[in-house]
Amino acid sequence: MQIDLSGKHAIITGSTAGIGFAIAQGLANAGANVVVTGRTQGRVDDAIAALKNATPNARVEGVAADLGTVEGCQTLIEKQPSADILINNVGIFAPQDFFDVDDATWQQFFDVNVMSAVRLSRHYAQGMRERDWGRIQFVSSESGINIPSEMVHYGMTKSALLSVSRGLAKVLSSTQVTVNAILPGPTRSEGVLKMMGEMAKKEGISQQEMEERFVKENRPSSIIQRLATPEEVSSMSVYAASPQASATTGAALRVEGGIVDTLT
Repeated sequence: MQIDLSGKHAIITGSTAGIGFAIAQGLANAGANVVVTGRTQGRVDDAIAALKNATPNARVEGVAADLGTVEGCQTLIEKQPSADILINNVGIFAPQDFFDVDDATWQQFFDVNVMSAVRLSRHYAQGMRERDWGRIQFVSSESGINIPSEMVHYGMTKSALLSVSRGLAKVLSSTQVTVNAILPGPTRSEGVLKMMGEMAKKEGISQQEMEERFVKENRPSSIIQRLATPEEVSSMSVYAASPQASATTGAALRVEGGIVDTLT
């Protein structure tokens, strides 16, 4: 299968590192013009340089904005008013005891993980519908189905993305605009590797040992029995953004190593 996204304009939120960066690179490799976003200009500039270094012919732009706010989303919209592909990837996570999570933290997670995607999809989907072609993706998580006891507030946001994704696909029925959710499992992203490193140091073991222990103890149903790579998640996203995926919409596309023990 040769995926060609030449001429398509793609915005990937939260794409200066990890899964978002891997998706941006995958889309650039397929010929798309990509826009990376991050909260600081320095991070955005570094990501653009890394993408151009990896893919010399890549057409890459960047926008620095805090997409967890109304103002940040408006900044992105004003600088990039139109898109053919929108990947709602920006998100935050942090393990925390349920009884210690205050109202402000619940609201922060909802604003960043959910409302950023709602606001941007509400804008960009209208242009896609008018042009009768587009791809919208919500990067959810297996935690949206398999809610982790140590991150209930995070799992809630990922469940919400599944609802928004499915509902928006119905709103855009009978068009050539598809809407899907991508469900990674634990992935070797920058944030996860940092968390694993801190846990490994605390336990006095190697990073690799910590990753293996984490999967066995926290995701025992994993079939691959390891963390996924950002590139493995990116491959699913690039396919869902392709013309070949025209009949794939309203779906929750799992790339979580078989953690969720259901047939559908």
